[in-house]
Order: sequence, then structure tokens, then C-alpha cells
Amino acid sequence: MNSKTILNIEKPQTQTVKAVCALLAWKGRSSNPLPSFVELGSGEGRVVLVLSNKKDAYYTVTARDCSCPAAIYHHGPCKHQRKYFPEVKAETKPAAIVMERKPFKPFLEDEERPFAKVSSIPLVDCLPDPTNRDVAYHSIKADREMWPMVEA
Repeated sequence: MNSKTILNIEKPQTQTVKAVCALLAWKGRSSNPLPSFVELGSGEGRVVLVLSNKKDAYYTVTARDCSCPAAIYHHGPCKHQRKYFPEVKAETKPAAIVMERKPFKPFLEDEERPFAKVSSIPLVDCLPDPTNRDVAYHSIKADREMWPMVEA
């Protein structure tokens, strides 16, 4: 008989409502109305299936990971893990590197940056638009400079 992994604890995957209803029917539990969560196992192998707010899927929550989008986006414990696994503390992060803080200056005074003065002469583009032939010529020239021919 072929064995099939239904719930993978190492990498949890979101389950459909239909799949969880079939699991509840197999366990002999009612699925009408949909339960907000279903606990499976105990100890290290404990898994909690949590109904999403849209009620279209069940997120698989373990002590180490959750299949909800928030856990994937934030790369850390989500609200489901904090609620159903409060005894598991977040892994300690390495100490942050403390740097000397200087006051933030959004801009420098004008006398400190003379290069930032605006010219009073308006600049006007008076060159003609390049033709397709000009564009092709400069493109080929740039390609030849970037990829020189190697003589055999």
C-alpha cells in the first residue's frame, strides 16, 4: 500500500476547506459549522489547522512555522504561532551592531554646498532627434566595444 504524507510538519502548507472536512469526517467529527481551528497530535508533532478570515482555507501552524501569508512575509512568528504555541519563544537574534548616532540633518546650509546653486541660464535641448540609422550605428558601436572580436 502506498503511503502519502498528508501534513508535512517541516514545511507546512495551507489546506483547502474540503480537505479538512474530509479529515474531520475520517476522525468522526462534525464539520458543520466549520471549526475555527483543529488540533492534531501532541508534543513536538502538534499541528493546528486554523481557519482563514475568508473561510476559504486552513493555515497549517506548527511551533516552528506557519503557512499563512503573514508568516511568509515577515519571516517570523505570526499571530497564529503566538496564539497556539505561546510556550515557544522566538529564537534569540544576534546582538545588533551599535553604531555612533549622529543627529539627522535633512539638508546642509547653502554656504556649505556651493555646488548646489542653480544656474540662472536655462538649458534648452536644440539637438535634432536621432534617426533610426543613428541609433543603430551607436548601438552596434557600443556592442563592439563591450564584446570585442577575439582572433583565433
